[in-house]
Amino acid sequence: MRAPVPAMAGSRRGIRIGVLIAWCLMICTGAALLASTGGEVRVVGLRGAVNPVTASFIKRNLDDAARKGDRLVLVEMDTPGGLDTAMREIVKDILASHVPVAVYVAPAGARAGSAGAVITLAADIAAMAPGTNIGAAHPVAIGEKQDKVMEQKVLNDAEAYVDGIASRRGRNAEVARRMVRESLSLPAEKALEEKVIDLIAADRSALLAQLEGRPVPRPGGDKVLRLAGAPVREAEMTTRERILDAIGNPNVAYVLMMLGFLGLFFELSTPGVILPGVIGGIALILAFFAFQTLPVNYAGVLLILLALILFIAEIKVVSGGMLTVGGVIAMVLGSILLFDSPEPYLRVSWQVIAVTVAAVSAFSIFAVTMAVRAHRRKPTTGGEGLVGETGRALSDVNPEGRVFIHGEYWGAWSDEPLAEGDRVTVVAVDGMRVKVKKAGIRDR
Repeated sequence: MRAPVPAMAGSRRGIRIGVLIAWCLMICTGAALLASTGGEVRVVGLRGAVNPVTASFIKRNLDDAARKGDRLVLVEMDTPGGLDTAMREIVKDILASHVPVAVYVAPAGARAGSAGAVITLAADIAAMAPGTNIGAAHPVAIGEKQDKVMEQKVLNDAEAYVDGIASRRGRNAEVARRMVRESLSLPAEKALEEKVIDLIAADRSALLAQLEGRPVPRPGGDKVLRLAGAPVREAEMTTRERILDAIGNPNVAYVLMMLGFLGLFFELSTPGVILPGVIGGIALILAFFAFQTLPVNYAGVLLILLALILFIAEIKVVSGGMLTVGGVIAMVLGSILLFDSPEPYLRVSWQVIAVTVAAVSAFSIFAVTMAVRAHRRKPTTGGEGLVGETGRALSDVNPEGRVFIHGEYWGAWSDEPLAEGDRVTVVAVDGMRVKVKKAGIRDR
């Protein structure tokens, strides 16, 4: 009767082992599920031109998202384009990202132009809002004009680049090449039809709803997006990044340069003030920092510098105002030529040029006028300041006597006899004596 006991004990051990295995499986599954649904949706705004600052901003957030295990990095884009070097940095960071990256061209009226189109093609998920457009990615040279051979090499390189990106993401490589070679631009609906993007969403909430449960190819296998209930956090630029991004704007760089030149002009025309020179030096350094990423035509810089030299020369040279007129003309021409680019976002706006030139010219003309008046003003102190002053004779002056001039007693002489109490005018000063004449009588 005791023989079955070992069998029963073995069955109990089997049950226990099975239960333990089941618990392990449940724990592993729960951990995997928790890992797949942990983290947040990080929203990164890309507004304005693509430059080194925006590239650094996106890289910092992609790295931080990978460390914190975010579920998705959503880049909301509205850009006319930007620098090729900055664009390539962003593309490399997106392709190497451990966190899925979605690029969303929004809101309505936004665009992913030029460099923005290439960044959108590189994303794991490309989406657009209705009323947006993408494309026009033809490369444009910044600065000196390229010859035909170099222009063709740059074009071929850009075409091959977007072809490789589109093919890797499973998008329409032919249309991507046309965006580069023919500057093709597509509205959202046409881009979806041509398989340039993956979906259209009216707003961020609709986009996240459409992405729920969507598989995203990753190096270790597809990752299913679980975004329901995930907290959404908008990433902000640091103070440093905001300042550098603002400086990179052509309008801001232009105003900084003008402030710099103006500060130096004021310091040179009025030595010893110090503060304008310090402010001008700081403004010029910031302007030259911005010039590293802008298509600067240094003929424009030299024309603006020439304008300030002409303003200063007006103080020293009697030109009847012609130097000032020449300075205003040189400043206008220099402002127009300063940034040489066919892209509007890389040029200074006409409104900024008009206001800045008017303000700088008015200030310069005012400073020059005040300086000229100061040079021409009659001296009010010392011996020269007494010439022309009037007073009265304290005694007969025939030929010498005493007079009261400008609150002081002076020894005086005159070429004509003067009686005590006569009104007199100072003609000349000789040491501690003055030469006088009767007031109202002209010198011969």
